[in-house]
Amino acid sequence: MKKTGSAAWQGGIKDGKGSISTESGALKAYPYGFASRFEGQPGTNPEELIGAAHAGCFTMALSLILGEAKLTAEQMDTTAEVTLEKEGDGFTITKVHLTLRAQVPGADQATFLELANKAKQGCPVSKLLKAEITLDAALV
Repeated sequence: MKKTGSAAWQGGIKDGKGSISTESGALKAYPYGFASRFEGQPGTNPEELIGAAHAGCFTMALSLILGEAKLTAEQMDTTAEVTLEKEGDGFTITKVHLTLRAQVPGADQATFLELANKAKQGCPVSKLLKAEITLDAALV
């Protein structure tokens, strides 16, 4: 299976403008640029897209792992905080912190944490990222 995402860019790094699109059309020429990445302006940026992808991948992986343990989540909400830090002349994504709040009937905290950590290690996006990945998971 192969999926694609694409980006277009016009101009220099600070005055330029870009757009990001996905094969599915979920994003179609969605704007991004220096200001949305580094100055908090409207638009998206690669880090939040990686965060969304990681949160989605991890949560799906955990759903599978819960099912294998004969558990089903009523609700799971995951946030992935992606840290971008200046290193030398450039920037590096240094870590991702996953925060998960879940309602899983029949699960105790110890089992839940074990399964959540298994999902954190095993989801394909976690395997892709070389950054430190931490997890705060709690049943609610």
